[in-house]
Amino acid sequence: MTSKGQSENSPARNDTQNGELRRDFLRKATLGALTVPLVSACSQQSSQGSSQGETGMQGVPQGLTGNEAEGSGLTVDTLSEAEKILGLDYTGAEREQMLSFVESQLESIASIRAQAMPNDLAPALTFDPRLPESPEPPVQEVFAPSGDSGSLPSTDTQIAFSSAVSLGRWLRDGSITSRRLTEIYLDRIERFGGQLECFVTVTPELALQQADEADRLLAAGTDKGPLHGIPYVMKDIIDTAGIRTSWGAEPYKDRIAENDATVTRLLNEGGAVHLAKSTAGAIAYGDIWFGGVTRNPWNPNEGSSGSSAGSASATAAGLCAFSIGTETLGSIVSPSERCGTTGLRPTFGRVSRSGAMALCWSLDKIGPICRYAEDTAAVMSVINGYDASDPSSLRSNFAYDGTADLAGMTIGYVPGWYEEADDVDKAALEAARSLGATMREVAWPDLPYGDLTTIVLAEAAAAFAELTLENRDDELTWQDDNAWPNSWRGVRFYSAVDYIQLDRLRRRVMAEVGAVFEDIDVLIGPNFAGGALVATNFTGHPCLALKAGFADRPTRTIFGQPADESVETFRVPRATSIWGPLFGENAVVRVGTALERALGVSDEHPSAFSQ
Repeated sequence: MTSKGQSENSPARNDTQNGELRRDFLRKATLGALTVPLVSACSQQSSQGSSQGETGMQGVPQGLTGNEAEGSGLTVDTLSEAEKILGLDYTGAEREQMLSFVESQLESIASIRAQAMPNDLAPALTFDPRLPESPEPPVQEVFAPSGDSGSLPSTDTQIAFSSAVSLGRWLRDGSITSRRLTEIYLDRIERFGGQLECFVTVTPELALQQADEADRLLAAGTDKGPLHGIPYVMKDIIDTAGIRTSWGAEPYKDRIAENDATVTRLLNEGGAVHLAKSTAGAIAYGDIWFGGVTRNPWNPNEGSSGSSAGSASATAAGLCAFSIGTETLGSIVSPSERCGTTGLRPTFGRVSRSGAMALCWSLDKIGPICRYAEDTAAVMSVINGYDASDPSSLRSNFAYDGTADLAGMTIGYVPGWYEEADDVDKAALEAARSLGATMREVAWPDLPYGDLTTIVLAEAAAAFAELTLENRDDELTWQDDNAWPNSWRGVRFYSAVDYIQLDRLRRRVMAEVGAVFEDIDVLIGPNFAGGALVATNFTGHPCLALKAGFADRPTRTIFGQPADESVETFRVPRATSIWGPLFGENAVVRVGTALERALGVSDEHPSAFSQ
């Protein structure tokens, strides 16, 4: 997931506003999450001298009876104090009556905590973004890229920054081999990877082996598809058999995956070449990992944002042709904004998460991070597909036709989002008007999207409950108020009843956001405007974030604020977003490709790495 506050509601996007909103978001999400039972209130009371054997799981009393359980400290007064956290006010008689019920709940919780819950064990209830009126996925699989790539560039640097689609064409016509292309990227990884801190593990032997096999197959007339022979990097929360997959976090830094994730297998079957495992913010949050801070190639003094930190950084710096990222709440969009890459967060359920670290089962998505919009479609054509091993996987074909123009399409926009937008977003909207599609003003639902973020905190706290309950969360490098350990502790005070109410709000958001797309093909807007990033992550709608221009900014924190009082600024990329209906990636990428060409900024790369 991204820096959690990055996507709180805002009328327009600028760094200062986003920083303030992110802090407010985190405050609300963590402190406002003070609502689960007495369970936590009681479990925090330690009985001095008691052992785990006396209490079951640490701090959870068992066998409580009467108005006060012996040695437990649980009384009607305890309930009265807990009510203050829960925003409740029971009578004394009501507390007396429910005391034994609460005691039995604690016993049940202790029993549940004693069960082994591996990270890949999903809840029984699975999220499905489709409503009865939702659009259907394409009937046929199609990938038809646009245009002509011209001839192979003369320098290795130019080749390294070329699009994956172009590289594929040059591989097929014999202009370059996969081995040479792989060697170009491995050389760049050796030269630049260290200063960007964007790799956990580099796999040169595997890469060259796969490249040679790709060349052999092409020479024999076997073409595995648009990614055949194309080198990529994989986010380090996605399993690759026999290779370290550390989840970016100290407790798992020596973890070796036993099997390939489904997305890894599909890329292997598609002939892609695995270069390295790219850094992920610890437990899929931010850009801080156990080995350091992943850097932004446009300003290495600041982090790359995250949590697909290394994927975005490496792609922007030309260290791979494309990369794989994941998103729970901004982890593709946010680093793409910071690093100037083009990231596609697909429809929830399109890409199997089997073999990927689970953070939030109802929100996690896997998608491509590239330098060009059309490349995201090339990657999606390979990794899309139903997988029975992922309970949330949907049967959905992927279709992209880049040969058609935008005539007959409708691009929606929310006028209010642009009232205080910066020049880059306004220029992107004006460029959209020139694409040949119909422009239509739309209204964006006014709902408390930020409140939904507690779902992220609760699911993540469950996915990594052992770190909290075993007091191992202090092993994580990042320990401030906004970091996972504090959020996981705080969200345990959120009540189950209120959580169900949140899920009902989510259903309302699904219906109202879905209705926005009834009369438009895509929606364009600033990345973080109107809570759209938060809302569409919870509804499962796809989003393409692409570089739209540049601005001068001081070095920033992970939340977008100036890191210090320095007046030095750096020319850094700015992004805009295109959202689509469920399974609407074809329209999203087509509009994104046309907008990319109209804006004319996609071929500018970070100067320090363009050597």
